[in-house]
Amino acid sequence: MESALVRLLVAMGSNWVLYLLAGLSILSWAVILERAVYFRRNRLSSELLGGVITDPLRKGNYGEAKAVARTIGGFGGRVLAAGLEDPPSSPEVTNDRFQAAFLQERIRMEKGLSILGTLGNNAPFIGLFGTVLGIIKAFYDLSFNTSGGPSVVMRGISEALVATAAGLFVAIPAVIAYNYFQRRVKEVTNQTESVYLGVLSLLRHNQEQNSWQETSTPTMKRE
Repeated sequence: MESALVRLLVAMGSNWVLYLLAGLSILSWAVILERAVYFRRNRLSSELLGGVITDPLRKGNYGEAKAVARTIGGFGGRVLAAGLEDPPSSPEVTNDRFQAAFLQERIRMEKGLSILGTLGNNAPFIGLFGTVLGIIKAFYDLSFNTSGGPSVVMRGISEALVATAAGLFVAIPAVIAYNYFQRRVKEVTNQTESVYLGVLSLLRHNQEQNSWQETSTPTMKRE
């Protein structure tokens, strides 16, 4: 007597797995396109951003530097605009503001990448599960149609293998996109960090110079 589990697996078949993988493929490509647009809009040239920010900072025009960073926008521009004060409290306070803005922007930049990583790792197994279900159904059908010979099983197995192919179709683009976007995250964060470290160095230099000027300025003696 056949078990209830076998009847359930046969009834399920592999068609629902194909529909599931089709939905996951749409989700994957939606995330890929959305992230591609995000990174295109948030491209950063560390040389450009560093140059236009450091010039007003050397002159002590902190408000102008913040306005320039806000105008440039992007990941680095928003981080620098959030960190700069006019006038700056201290390099330590500016560093804390940079770090807070940096973490917030990084969370925004990595949005959706966990979905791509999950699909890249698990979509092949979902497809394989559909193939196993299809093979179970093929052999089950053969038991009721022995006159059909191996062709009945071969046809069922070939249909079941489509699920494995569909799983790979979902996983491969997701893995490629995930690796690419992770590399872009690393590049952008490293570029931004190099710029704001340069800004902190300038702030410390300006602070030390101002302190030296204050201590070296002679005071007028009263007669």
